[in-house]
Amino acid sequence: MSDGVGLRACRPCVGAIMAKALVKAKERTIHLALFVCALVSIVTTVGIVWVLIKESLEFFAHVSPIEFFLGTKWAPSFFPQHFGVLPLICGTFLVAGGALVVAVPVGLAAAIYLSEYASPGLRRILKPTLEVLAGIPSVVYGFFAFTFVTPYVLRPLFPETDIFNAASAAIVVGVMIIPTISSLCDDAFRAVPRSLREAAYALSATRLEVSTRVVFPAATSGIVAAILLALARAIGETMAVAIAAGNLAKLTANPLTNVQTMTAYIAQKSLGDTPAGTIEYQTIFAVGLTLFLMTMAVNVIAQRVLKRFREVYE
Repeated sequence: MSDGVGLRACRPCVGAIMAKALVKAKERTIHLALFVCALVSIVTTVGIVWVLIKESLEFFAHVSPIEFFLGTKWAPSFFPQHFGVLPLICGTFLVAGGALVVAVPVGLAAAIYLSEYASPGLRRILKPTLEVLAGIPSVVYGFFAFTFVTPYVLRPLFPETDIFNAASAAIVVGVMIIPTISSLCDDAFRAVPRSLREAAYALSATRLEVSTRVVFPAATSGIVAAILLALARAIGETMAVAIAAGNLAKLTANPLTNVQTMTAYIAQKSLGDTPAGTIEYQTIFAVGLTLFLMTMAVNVIAQRVLKRFREVYE
């Protein structure tokens, strides 16, 4: 009898041990699944970088890096061939810089309104509505620039504007990155301690003065990070720029003319008409590696600024 009572008393203990072991097994399975997902991301990135470096080294075995990075003429498909990437870099920054000119004022103004002026109910409506812009396909923006911005906005003001031009591409890319700037800047403004606002209001400051002289300076690091991340987004944009800006690689500072960006060149050469293994084919990877390094540098700077911003207010 005593043995039976002892067995019955141990059953709850055995059940608890088995349940605990089952929970640990589930935790290990989840841990392994998450590790595999993270590993897939890392392996994919390493694979992309390896392919870019491998093909680029073969390209630089035939073309001098000095000619590539300092040359002012880009004509890999014509004879004599020229491999100066500066025209593509110029076109890229012409579009990306113009996009920031459009997006930064609008995005900052929208962020200030959402953070400092909008009521909670209105904010819940406006912020998701503004972020819908980020969900519109970029090809739609490209055709919008080609069919509306150039003929109805730019040409009435500047009749000499080319059909394909950097200005129209910059305008639509600027609209595309407004949600990035407004959302991140809004988060930066809302992270500013409320005590700073209350102290300013106690000194008879107006809401505009509090927004521009207290909140804005306190959130400078977050604003800079948002602008840098938006710049990286603008540099990497492909379809809208390929449709709106054109495909003529030239070194120019005139936004009303036809230009070609690095992403547009990669898209043009990746259509399948370029034989694999040729130097023209390898230019895709050389330009891609250059674009990757530029975008990575912008993202690294943005992450460091954002880290500093978080450390200040944590």
